Parts: sequence; C-alpha cells; structure tokens
Amino acid sequence: MEISKRLQAVSESQTLVMTKKARELAATGVSVINLSIGEPDFDTPAFIREAAKQAMDDGWTHYPPVAGYPELRQAISAKFKRDNNLDYAPDQIVVSGGAKHSITNVIFSLINEGDEVIVPAPYWVSYPEMVKMAGGVPVILNSDITSDYTFSIEDLRKAITPRTKILLYSSPCNPSGTVFSKDFLTEVAQVVAEHNDMIIISDEIYELIQYGRDHVSIGALGLLKDRVVTVNGLSKGYAMTGWRIGYIGAPTWIAKAVEKLQGQFTSGTNSIAQRAAIEAINGSLSESEAMTATFEKRRSIIVDGLKNIPGIKPNMPDGAFYVFPDISYYFGKTHGDHTISDATDLCLYLLQTAHVSTVSGAAFGNPECIRISYAASEGDLEIALANIAESLAKLS
Repeated sequence: MEISKRLQAVSESQTLVMTKKARELAATGVSVINLSIGEPDFDTPAFIREAAKQAMDDGWTHYPPVAGYPELRQAISAKFKRDNNLDYAPDQIVVSGGAKHSITNVIFSLINEGDEVIVPAPYWVSYPEMVKMAGGVPVILNSDITSDYTFSIEDLRKAITPRTKILLYSSPCNPSGTVFSKDFLTEVAQVVAEHNDMIIISDEIYELIQYGRDHVSIGALGLLKDRVVTVNGLSKGYAMTGWRIGYIGAPTWIAKAVEKLQGQFTSGTNSIAQRAAIEAINGSLSESEAMTATFEKRRSIIVDGLKNIPGIKPNMPDGAFYVFPDISYYFGKTHGDHTISDATDLCLYLLQTAHVSTVSGAAFGNPECIRISYAASEGDLEIALANIAESLAKLS
C-alpha cells in the first residue's frame, strides 16, 4: 500500500518545513528567531474578536451556506467596489477556508489533465503544487533581483500555448514583496486578452500591506471582463491567520463551479469566523494601517542590515513583509563540517549556527535567494541580523 502517485509528485511546503525545524530546535532549549513564517506577529483587532464572541452568544453555531453567509458576501461585494473598483455581485463571491483554499478551488474547477498554468517566479510555494495536484502542468516564468522580480512581457507571450488555461500570480508578491504597477498589469492584460481561453487568478491577499504604493487589481482595468478571478482574504491585512477566511470574486460560471466543488469537499467555512469577518470588512482599517506602518519601519531595519553584510544583495520590497535577497555569493563556501552548495544548505547553516530560521528561495522558484520574513519585533530583527552576519563571516 502507498499514497497516490499524484500526491507523491507534490512537494512538501518548505515554509512549513522550516517553521517546524525552528520549533523543534527551540524545543531543545535553543533561542531561535523564526523569520521563516508568513504570519503577522499581531493579535486580531479587538472589535473583530468581540464580534466572534457575540456571534457565539447569538447562536451562529450551525452549518453556514456553502458559498458564505449572504451578509458576508454582500460586504465583500461592497468592499471590492469601494476599494478596488471591481464589480462582483454577491452571487459571484465564494468564501473559503483561507486564500489558499480559494485558489485551490479555482484551479481544481478549471484544470483538466495536461492543461498549463503560467506561474511567474518567484511564486508562493504552493502554486505549482496545486496545479500538479489538479493534473495540470506549471509553466514557470523566471525573473531575478535585477528586474525587481518582475517577469518579462515577452516571456509571457512566448509561454502561452494552446494548452494554457491560467496565469496565476500574487501582487504584492510572496516572497519578494514586489508590487506590480498599473502600467505593467495593463501590458499583462493586453497579452492575455489576445487568448480567449485564458483566465487570470490574481492573488491579492497582501493588498493592505503596501508602502507608498496604490493597489491595482487587474480586473479593474477593463481589458478582461469576465476573465479575472480576484482572490483575497483576512489573514494578512487583519492579522487573522488562524480564522481561515479567504474569498474570491469571479465570473458567475466559475463562482458556481467553485461552490459545487466546495460543497463536496469542505462545505461552508467556519460560521463564527464568517460573522467576525463581516465586522472586519465593514469596520475601521486603523489597526491594519498601524500594523503596516510598523512593518515599514521593520523593512528599513532588515534591508539596511542586509546591505551591510558582504555578499548579500537585498531587494527593496514595496509590499508584504518579506525580503528576498540574492545570497549566491556564499555558494561553494565552507565552515567546519558545513558546505554551502545551495540556498537550502545556507538556510540550514543559519538555523544551526545563527539560530535564525529562513526559507530557501528554491521553494519559490529562485534558488539563488532566501526568503526572510520581518514579521518579528525590531529587537529580534536586530539580533537576527547580528547573528547572520557573524555566521556568514565564518564561511570561506
């Protein structure tokens, strides 16, 4: 007996692997600074928590509708119009167990065996694995730090074949923090508009965490009516990772397909979290804005600190809470029993010697990089930078 071949072909999430290794090392008594996790280090705002308590007291403890409570779908519809200039009616919205679940639902609803999904690198670790699980073929568009991790429009044109069904990307991007401009997204939309069978999945989960940039939803550009699925959720911008609320706005036929799929796989999303989500989406963004301001200060600390370490080439992220430096300078170097052959080796070396947890860029499609989360206190970031600098200085 063995697990399915389809699952055997899927890689384990390296972000979760490194987080697990960090916790295991910490359990031995070592003080580990975990910069591998993609989670705000803030508690959910009090008014949202209070809404959840009230929902329990009011008896919202039964099965919810598969696609989400009508009041929540109406709130999301209004949010899309208010914040993104997107016109999604409530029946075009499906609420799921996080943005990850939302994206998986869409892929499984659209992809047939052998269909191709274009995934620009760096990508969030799960994108190619979702595609493979659905029987599709991920087609990777490469980029690097020299282009601020922005893929080439010409490469996009060349990647499209008769089997191409989806372009899937995130902006702001996890892991690089790159934010695609309106001009760039307009060029992307113009290319995709030439291919009637293509859908864009725009993952906008980090919408609220941007630094001096205006958020642009590609679906609002007017070039791809009824061919964009907009994905968002509450995990990042509202510090609600554990609540597991994500959602899509989609063409009606896709929304209905996702609802059908979700009805068989998971049914509706947590009822209490949904009631709290209504308050979150309709409520003040003041705490989200304060959280983003804190992340911006931390961004300066981590980027400035990395610039002072020989051999590290950091990018300047415009959103999210990650930096994605090129660390290939250290490939081939050694210290004691440690040999750094690739980014994975370097991450393990830093965990073991600097007691700082990071994630190999290989998991995101850029093996010359590592991802560092700055969702940690300023004190921890400063200690982590000092420890990293000390450990890297020993390599030769």
